[in-house]
Amino acid sequence: MESDADRGSGEPLADAAAAALSPGAERLTAEGDTGNKLSRLHANTVRLEAFSDGVFAIALTLLVLDLKVPHLNDKSRHLVVALGHVLWEHWPEYFAFITSFSSVLIMWTHHHTLMRMVRKSDSLLLFANGFWLLSVTIVPFPTALAADYLMTTGAKLAATVYAGTFVLISISAYLLLLVVLRDGGGLTVSPKLLRRMKLSYASGPVIYLVAAALAQLDAWLAMGICTVMWIMWAVTAVVREEFGEADG
Repeated sequence: MESDADRGSGEPLADAAAAALSPGAERLTAEGDTGNKLSRLHANTVRLEAFSDGVFAIALTLLVLDLKVPHLNDKSRHLVVALGHVLWEHWPEYFAFITSFSSVLIMWTHHHTLMRMVRKSDSLLLFANGFWLLSVTIVPFPTALAADYLMTTGAKLAATVYAGTFVLISISAYLLLLVVLRDGGGLTVSPKLLRRMKLSYASGPVIYLVAAALAQLDAWLAMGICTVMWIMWAVTAVVREEFGEADG
């Protein structure tokens, strides 16, 4: 039989073991609470993300509808040369399509990043998100305008409208970022990432506005700036890998 002394000596060991395990248990409990909280926050944005994804998908689809297949009546052996010549004449359409498609695609990746940072989903967030989606749905129009007029005397005005559209888009994106970051939003990302995002989002309207102004001097310069900008946005988008990292 176990004596009272043996039981007494076992109790301190049990207490010591429990004390040793308690920090880990507390950490797991805290991590579990954090995970549950993030899951609830994500659940609050599921419908918002689904609706936004649909709008982005439609905007991307509308862009490709402006690409037309050329129809030639020439059935001679020179058809290949004639077709190549016609395709080359339409290269501004392909350039405008690639620039706009890439821009909208990258905006979608940024939208995904912002939704992961949401802490409070309410009417203000819905309206800010809707404003951004409004500006995104406009993109097919200036794209078609640029494709049709970049090789004409109306190139400067077409480029101005194109760059001006992205001024609106970048302003709406920055407003959405500010709404997301209110009340402690963005706690799931590192301070380094937040600083980089704020800088890039704040600089967007200024750079696109400069591009719109320069379009009055050179339409292709403005279009080039817009192309460089979507490359910059792409670089900014890859910083999603820094989620949860400490600022180094």
